[in-house]
Amino acid sequence: MTCSEDYAPQLHARGYRMTPQRHAILHVLCDSGKHLSPTEVYQQAREQLTSLTETTVYRTLEFLVENELARPAHMGNGHLVYEIARHEHHHLKCRNCGDEIEVEHALLSKVYRQLESASGYRLTDSHVTFFGLCAHCQKGD
Repeated sequence: MTCSEDYAPQLHARGYRMTPQRHAILHVLCDSGKHLSPTEVYQQAREQLTSLTETTVYRTLEFLVENELARPAHMGNGHLVYEIARHEHHHLKCRNCGDEIEVEHALLSKVYRQLESASGYRLTDSHVTFFGLCAHCQKGD
């Protein structure tokens, strides 16, 4: 099954169609396995759908985020990047080489609950990127 086939029922249940644009962008996000900038999504999705415009990519990414099919993230460069919304997780990213690893949300769930309790806020986003130096860069190899 393709990614868009996996997510089409969710869109249909909310009264939306799986358009060719949504299909192409979901396909790119699913296949990438990493965060992509809107420009990267556009470049890759345009290979499948040559009539796609960059403006449509931005609008579609926002639509997918609003419908919890994609997740935006700030990865330290001031720009949003996107990934498919499979499960809640966080990242550790090396400031030197750019390597990153996923951190399961369960490791931080207690901290999230403490933040909500102490602040009175209800957290609506659950993506955090921690920056540091990976083991390789710490050794200076």
